[in-house]
Amino acid sequence: MWGLREGECGGAKELRRRTVKRFEQDFESAEKEERERVEIVIKNLYSPDLKFGWGIHIVQEIKLLANKSDRQILDDAILELLNIGMLRETAAESIYKERCIAVDDGPSWAKYMSISGSPDDEYDIITLQYTEEGLLTVDENREGRAAAFGDDIAIECLSTEFKREIFVVQAHGSDAMVDEDNCVFFLPHRPRGGEITGPPLFLFMKGTGWCGAGADHYEPLIAHPSSPVSQEKVGFVL
Repeated sequence: MWGLREGECGGAKELRRRTVKRFEQDFESAEKEERERVEIVIKNLYSPDLKFGWGIHIVQEIKLLANKSDRQILDDAILELLNIGMLRETAAESIYKERCIAVDDGPSWAKYMSISGSPDDEYDIITLQYTEEGLLTVDENREGRAAAFGDDIAIECLSTEFKREIFVVQAHGSDAMVDEDNCVFFLPHRPRGGEITGPPLFLFMKGTGWCGAGADHYEPLIAHPSSPVSQEKVGFVL
C-alpha cells in the first residue's frame, strides 16, 4: 500500500492477515450493540434479503464459503439432484445454500476476508447472482482463484491497524451515474479510537459499469501535500 514505510505492511497476504486479526480483536471487544450493527452491514453486503434492494441494484449477490476439502462431497450431492431431473444451476444453488457457510456475521466475515484466491486458502468463495426475476448464475469458483475484495469494514480495520486515515477515491463512468461522466467520490475511513500518527493514504477504485456500484480492484495513488493557502485549508495533490 502506497505511503507505508518499507517493510511496514509486509505484502498483500500479510495485509490481509492483519486486517482480519484487527477485525477479530475489535469485534470481540465491542459492545453488543456495536457487534449487531456490524453484522447488519455484513448481511446487507453478502447475504442480502432478496425481497428488497431492486430499486438500487440490477444484480444482487450472495456469498457462500465452501470448504475446499468438501468440494467432492458437494459435487456428489449436486449430481444426485441432477439425476432426478433438476436443472444444474438450481441444483447447485440448493446444495450450496444448504451446506456452505453464509457470510452473515463477524466470524464468517473473518473467514471470507481471509481468502486470497490461493491453494492455501481453507475455503472457496461461491457466488450466487440474482436479478429481480430470480437466480441468474452460480459462480462455483472451481479453480479456487476468487479472492475476497476489501470492503469498508476491511479498510477501516487497516486504517486502525496503521493509525492512518484512508481515502478511497471512487470513480464511476456515465454508465454508473445517470447524466454524469467520471463522477469521483472521496470516501474517508478513520482509525477506530481516532488516533492518527501519519499522513493519509489514498486508494483509487474504478467502478464497473454493469453493476453501477462495484469495483475490480484498488490501486494506490501517489499524493503529496499542496502548498497551504491558509490554516483552514489543507489539500493533497493526487
